[in-house]
Amino acid sequence: MGTLGTILKHPDDFYSLLKLKMAVRHAEKQIPPEPHWGFCYTMLHKVSRSFGLVIQQLGTDLRNAVCIFYLVLRALDTVEDDTSIPTDVKVPILIAFHRHIYDREWHFSCGTKEYKILMDQFHHVSTAFLELGKSYQEAIEDITKRMGAGMAKFICKEVETIDDYDEYCHYVAGLVGLGLSKLFHASGKEDLASDDLSNSMGLFLQKTNIIRDYLEDINEIPKSRMFWPRQIWSRYVNKLEDLKYEENSVQAVQCLNDMVTNALLHAEDCIKYMSDLQDLAIFRFCAIPQIMAIGTLALCYNNIEVFRGVVKMRRGLTAKVIARTNTMADVYGAFFDFSCMLKSKVDKNDPNATKTLSRLEAIQKTCRESGLLNKRKSYIIRSDSIFNSLMIIIFILVVIFAYLSANRPNNQ
Repeated sequence: MGTLGTILKHPDDFYSLLKLKMAVRHAEKQIPPEPHWGFCYTMLHKVSRSFGLVIQQLGTDLRNAVCIFYLVLRALDTVEDDTSIPTDVKVPILIAFHRHIYDREWHFSCGTKEYKILMDQFHHVSTAFLELGKSYQEAIEDITKRMGAGMAKFICKEVETIDDYDEYCHYVAGLVGLGLSKLFHASGKEDLASDDLSNSMGLFLQKTNIIRDYLEDINEIPKSRMFWPRQIWSRYVNKLEDLKYEENSVQAVQCLNDMVTNALLHAEDCIKYMSDLQDLAIFRFCAIPQIMAIGTLALCYNNIEVFRGVVKMRRGLTAKVIARTNTMADVYGAFFDFSCMLKSKVDKNDPNATKTLSRLEAIQKTCRESGLLNKRKSYIIRSDSIFNSLMIIIFILVVIFAYLSANRPNNQ
């Protein structure tokens, strides 16, 4: 649930963490009894616990469609990510993947850990897919076909320019945004969102992941995965892997800041997309990952640790985002708070400082003009010391009570 030291440092995380833990347990109990659906939801919790949690609030039919959509694309991504698969084997699988989802017998062994299980037992996913409504099936097939073709294209193509970067992110994530918009529309709960806004929803998340995962991708065995565009990184170093070396720390941070500034381009589109949503469950499903993304960018910006290890939001803050995201006021508040946090880290001597500040000010202007900033809780401003002290006392009493209960003599 979070280390004791972290909870004591951020005592107001405790309640949200407790709620999150209870919600996860509840979600795990909702796994359907049918073997194929049971496999799909169990696998969903394994490959993404947070996604498996937020999906639970959707209505049954839409929830099933989104679950299968996610697993199909996870399987497609597993094929793309496995650098041990020869190109002449990988490319045909990616291109034909949209047909494999109709085949109850198809599977392909690749990936590791839970992803290998997903691929080895993919017939469960296909069986569940074939039980979805036709409009859901058509949307999933269309996006899978387009994504597989795009992935195949970039197996043989480097990400050279910023246009290449946007195109790659469109194929692997922007299309997810388009697909989800189609599924929401097919459910009858939402109007069909524009492709541009849907694409931005995916690009904002994908670019955040690419930035955060630099070290993991560059150290991939047997072959590095390189998604940062040469047009950006070549301004700072001769080779992309040079960014991880300590002697290049200054250039690495400047390049990182350039990448974050590029990602911020999509923030206003994301806010617009979310403001148009009508169904509360769909809104929360979309808004929580976007707030996590702006929060992650705020942590990554100007942070050399991106090149040394893993940078991510603490679990308690993640729990707060999940608990507090219910209205557009919460979204405006979170984007405003995290953009303020990011703005406070901008070094005026950074080569992209002016551009970064301009994009942050545009985000803040959109949030202020909503007129809703005074109707939310802040993620950044610390609670007063009295509240913190009270929470620490309550936490300690809970721990003591739990310990005494666990060690009470059994009077039999």
